[in-house]
Amino acid sequence: ILFVFAVCLASAAWAGEAAKKEGKPDPGNTLKMPFLVVPMSDNGTLLGHTYIASKMFCTSQAACTKVAEKLAFIQDGFVRDVYSKPVSLPGNPKEVDKAQLSARLTAVARRIVGADKVTGIEILEAKFAVLHPSDSVNAATPPDQPADAAAEGDKKDGKAPADAEKKGKEPAKTGPSKGATSKPG
Repeated sequence: ILFVFAVCLASAAWAGEAAKKEGKPDPGNTLKMPFLVVPMSDNGTLLGHTYIASKMFCTSQAACTKVAEKLAFIQDGFVRDVYSKPVSLPGNPKEVDKAQLSARLTAVARRIVGADKVTGIEILEAKFAVLHPSDSVNAATPPDQPADAAAEGDKKDGKAPADAEKKGKEPAKTGPSKGATSKPG
Protein backbone atom coordinates (compact mmCIF):
# COMPACT_ATOMS: atom_id res chain seq x y z
CA ILE A 1 0.00 0.00 0.00
CA LEU A 2 2.85 2.35 0.83
CA PHE A 3 4.41 1.64 -2.56
CA VAL A 4 1.17 2.61 -4.40
CA PHE A 5 0.85 5.76 -2.28
CA ALA A 6 4.46 6.74 -3.07
CA VAL A 7 3.89 6.20 -6.81
CA CYS A 8 0.76 8.39 -6.73
CA LEU A 9 2.64 11.20 -5.00
CA ALA A 10 5.55 10.95 -7.41
CA SER A 11 3.28 11.04 -10.47
CA ALA A 12 1.56 14.18 -9.17
CA ALA A 13 4.95 15.84 -8.65
CA TRP A 14 6.11 14.84 -12.14
CA ALA A 15 2.90 16.22 -13.64
CA GLY A 16 3.52 19.54 -11.91
CA GLU A 17 7.08 19.68 -13.24
CA ALA A 18 5.87 18.86 -16.75
CA ALA A 19 3.33 21.71 -16.63
CA LYS A 20 6.04 24.16 -15.60
CA LYS A 21 8.36 22.96 -18.39
CA GLU A 22 5.55 23.49 -20.94
CA GLY A 23 5.34 27.13 -19.89
CA LYS A 24 1.85 27.03 -18.42
CA PRO A 25 1.31 29.79 -15.86
CA ASP A 26 0.48 29.12 -12.26
CA PRO A 27 -3.18 29.60 -11.33
CA GLY A 28 -3.89 33.26 -10.59
CA ASN A 29 -1.09 34.53 -12.81
CA THR A 30 -3.33 35.51 -15.71
CA LEU A 31 -5.48 38.56 -16.17
CA LYS A 32 -8.29 38.75 -18.70
CA MET A 33 -7.99 42.06 -20.53
CA PRO A 34 -10.91 44.29 -21.63
CA PHE A 35 -11.87 44.05 -25.29
CA LEU A 36 -9.71 46.07 -27.63
CA VAL A 37 -11.27 47.62 -30.75
CA VAL A 38 -8.74 47.80 -33.59
CA PRO A 39 -9.30 49.73 -36.85
CA MET A 40 -8.70 47.74 -40.03
CA SER A 41 -7.90 49.70 -43.19
CA ASP A 42 -6.69 49.14 -46.73
CA ASN A 43 -4.62 51.89 -48.37
CA GLY A 44 -6.06 54.54 -46.05
CA THR A 45 -9.69 53.39 -46.38
CA LEU A 46 -11.29 52.19 -43.15
CA LEU A 47 -12.89 48.79 -43.77
CA GLY A 48 -14.14 48.06 -40.27
CA HIS A 49 -12.98 47.14 -36.80
CA THR A 50 -11.72 43.96 -35.19
CA TYR A 51 -12.70 43.16 -31.62
CA ILE A 52 -9.79 41.57 -29.78
CA ALA A 53 -10.14 39.38 -26.67
CA SER A 54 -6.85 38.74 -24.87
CA LYS A 55 -5.30 37.72 -21.60
CA MET A 56 -2.08 38.82 -19.95
CA PHE A 57 0.37 36.50 -18.24
CA CYS A 58 2.04 37.86 -15.11
CA THR A 59 5.08 36.61 -13.24
CA SER A 60 3.13 36.12 -9.99
CA GLN A 61 -0.19 36.76 -8.30
CA ALA A 62 1.25 39.89 -6.69
CA ALA A 63 2.36 41.10 -10.12
CA CYS A 64 -1.18 40.51 -11.46
CA THR A 65 -2.52 42.68 -8.66
CA LYS A 66 -0.12 45.48 -9.61
CA VAL A 67 -1.04 45.09 -13.30
CA ALA A 68 -4.75 45.25 -12.46
CA GLU A 69 -4.15 48.55 -10.64
CA LYS A 70 -2.66 50.01 -13.85
CA LEU A 71 -5.24 48.49 -16.21
CA ALA A 72 -6.62 51.83 -17.43
CA PHE A 73 -3.13 53.03 -18.35
CA ILE A 74 -2.34 49.75 -20.10
CA GLN A 75 -5.57 49.87 -22.10
CA ASP A 76 -4.83 53.49 -23.10
CA GLY A 77 -1.38 52.41 -24.29
CA PHE A 78 -2.92 49.55 -26.27
CA VAL A 79 -5.37 51.88 -28.02
CA ARG A 80 -2.62 54.37 -28.88
CA ASP A 81 -0.45 51.58 -30.28
CA VAL A 82 -3.09 49.94 -32.51
CA TYR A 83 -4.22 53.31 -33.89
CA SER A 84 -0.64 54.38 -34.70
CA LYS A 85 0.37 51.35 -36.83
CA PRO A 86 -1.62 48.73 -38.75
CA VAL A 87 -2.07 45.30 -37.16
CA SER A 88 -3.21 43.38 -40.24
CA LEU A 89 -1.45 40.61 -42.08
CA PRO A 90 0.38 41.68 -45.23
CA GLY A 91 -1.97 41.21 -48.19
CA ASN A 92 -5.04 40.61 -45.99
CA PRO A 93 -6.30 43.86 -44.43
CA LYS A 94 -9.18 42.16 -42.59
CA GLU A 95 -7.01 39.60 -40.74
CA VAL A 96 -4.99 40.42 -37.59
CA ASP A 97 -1.34 39.38 -37.35
CA LYS A 98 -1.75 37.83 -33.90
CA ALA A 99 1.94 37.15 -33.26
CA GLN A 100 2.96 40.71 -34.12
CA LEU A 101 0.09 42.24 -32.14
CA SER A 102 0.86 40.07 -29.11
CA ALA A 103 4.50 41.20 -29.15
CA ARG A 104 3.52 44.86 -29.52
CA LEU A 105 0.96 44.74 -26.69
CA THR A 106 3.41 42.89 -24.44
CA ALA A 107 5.99 45.64 -25.03
CA VAL A 108 3.41 48.33 -24.18
CA ALA A 109 2.37 46.57 -20.96
CA ARG A 110 5.99 46.04 -19.90
CA ARG A 111 6.76 49.71 -20.52
CA ILE A 112 3.86 50.76 -18.28
CA VAL A 113 4.09 48.29 -15.36
CA GLY A 114 7.63 46.97 -15.69
CA ALA A 115 9.22 44.07 -17.52
CA ASP A 116 9.48 42.09 -14.28
CA LYS A 117 5.65 41.83 -13.96
CA VAL A 118 4.48 40.83 -17.47
CA THR A 119 5.59 37.71 -19.34
CA GLY A 120 3.30 37.96 -22.36
CA ILE A 121 -0.13 38.49 -23.89
CA GLU A 122 -2.17 35.88 -25.72
CA ILE A 123 -4.74 36.90 -28.33
CA LEU A 124 -7.72 34.69 -27.57
CA GLU A 125 -10.10 35.82 -30.29
CA ALA A 126 -10.24 38.40 -33.08
CA LYS A 127 -13.59 39.15 -34.76
CA PHE A 128 -13.84 41.50 -37.73
CA ALA A 129 -16.93 43.69 -38.16
CA VAL A 130 -17.58 45.68 -41.35
CA LEU A 131 -17.84 49.45 -41.07
CA HIS A 132 -21.27 49.83 -42.69
CA PRO A 133 -23.27 46.62 -42.46
CA SER A 134 -26.28 48.36 -44.04
CA ASP A 135 -24.32 48.78 -47.29
CA SER A 136 -24.43 45.05 -47.91
CA VAL A 137 -28.11 44.56 -47.08
CA ASN A 138 -30.75 47.27 -47.40
CA ALA A 139 -33.95 45.93 -45.87
CA ALA A 140 -35.93 49.19 -46.35
CA THR A 141 -35.90 48.93 -50.16
CA PRO A 142 -37.88 46.22 -51.94
CA PRO A 143 -35.56 43.78 -53.72
CA ASP A 144 -37.04 44.53 -57.17
CA GLN A 145 -36.63 48.32 -56.86
CA PRO A 146 -33.23 49.99 -56.24
CA ALA A 147 -32.98 52.61 -53.50
CA ASP A 148 -32.35 55.43 -56.02
CA ALA A 149 -35.55 54.62 -57.94
CA ALA A 150 -37.64 54.74 -54.75
CA ALA A 151 -36.25 58.19 -53.89
CA GLU A 152 -36.84 59.43 -57.47
CA GLY A 153 -40.53 58.45 -57.21
CA ASP A 154 -41.03 60.93 -54.38
CA LYS A 155 -39.22 63.70 -56.23
CA LYS A 156 -41.10 63.31 -59.56
CA ASP A 157 -44.58 64.24 -58.37
CA GLY A 158 -43.29 66.99 -56.05
CA LYS A 159 -45.17 65.62 -53.07
CA ALA A 160 -43.87 65.05 -49.59
CA PRO A 161 -42.76 61.53 -48.70
CA ALA A 162 -45.57 59.14 -47.78
CA ASP A 163 -44.79 59.05 -44.04
CA ALA A 164 -45.01 62.85 -43.78
CA GLU A 165 -48.40 62.85 -45.59
CA LYS A 166 -49.80 60.27 -43.18
CA LYS A 167 -48.90 62.41 -40.20
CA GLY A 168 -50.15 65.60 -41.83
CA LYS A 169 -46.78 67.29 -41.49
CA GLU A 170 -44.46 68.93 -43.93
CA PRO A 171 -41.19 67.21 -44.65
CA ALA A 172 -38.27 68.41 -42.55
CA LYS A 173 -36.45 71.40 -43.98
CA THR A 174 -32.73 71.43 -44.29
CA GLY A 175 -30.91 74.69 -43.87
CA PRO A 176 -30.97 77.57 -41.45
CA SER A 177 -34.28 78.91 -40.20
CA LYS A 178 -34.98 82.56 -40.80
CA GLY A 179 -34.54 84.62 -37.66
CA ALA A 180 -33.06 81.75 -35.64
CA THR A 181 -30.68 82.82 -32.93
CA SER A 182 -28.71 81.09 -30.23
CA LYS A 183 -29.26 83.94 -27.78
CA PRO A 184 -32.14 83.75 -25.32
CA GLY A 185 -35.04 86.08 -26.19
